[in-house]
Amino acid sequence: MTATHSTLGSLQNPYANSIRSLEKNDFKNFGRLQALNISQNNINKIEDGAFIHTSHLEFLNLSANQLQLLSSSMFDGLMNLTTLLLASNKIYRINPSAFANLENLKKQKRKGQGTGYDYDAFLSYNTHDEKWVVDDLLPVLEKQYSWKVCLHHRDFEPGRSILENIVDNIYASRKTICIISHHYLESEWCSKEIQVASFRIFDDHKDVLVLIFLEDIPAEYLSPYHKMRKLLKTKTYLKWPEDEREIPLFWHKLNMAMKTGDGKEYENPVLAGFVPDEIP
Repeated sequence: MTATHSTLGSLQNPYANSIRSLEKNDFKNFGRLQALNISQNNINKIEDGAFIHTSHLEFLNLSANQLQLLSSSMFDGLMNLTTLLLASNKIYRINPSAFANLENLKKQKRKGQGTGYDYDAFLSYNTHDEKWVVDDLLPVLEKQYSWKVCLHHRDFEPGRSILENIVDNIYASRKTICIISHHYLESEWCSKEIQVASFRIFDDHKDVLVLIFLEDIPAEYLSPYHKMRKLLKTKTYLKWPEDEREIPLFWHKLNMAMKTGDGKEYENPVLAGFVPDEIP
């Protein structure tokens, strides 16, 4: 059944019912609500502005539903939200503006120790490239330069959904390093990671993303990846060198990228990286 205002009002506990959608006036009379658990339903659509009347809501559990898209205005009104659970949905697309008004949630994710972050970098890579990450990248980042790195298999919290771990750890990291390869571009989860990292750029206007290309990617191969192409036009990025003599310089440039602060992108020095002229 569709969740209308009267339907929700008649439910003593909306958890594990047959709610299919949330509409704009469903919570009109629930303005003082602070916690809402509507997990384990069949919700596949949340109308923009559905939570506009729930400004006091601090906890929202939407886990175990059928959500596929997070739209730009889906969470408008949730200015005091500190916990949002989205585990076990079917989310494949996140609008970069979906979390724009979740100020307290974003502040909560940014809390950390020392610099305000739990990690210096979140590593986004495909498992096919894990050998390079473990054998080449990690020893330099962690041992040579002493950066604290977040890895999927080592640092993700057991029992939480992959998407929740991705979002939380990207926001708990000062930078996100994306290791781009053909395998990376074909990965659903890698796509989600770069979407979340891109959202931080547009939302915070900070230099938080470092792109490393392990191989040449022809422009025509990148054409379906609109977000990637946009990033390539606006950011300088690095390419793993074929000539071993250039590897020390590559590590030096990467370390420089890691040292850039949390200032706005245009305030940070531009690295002399690999910039393909053929990107349209």
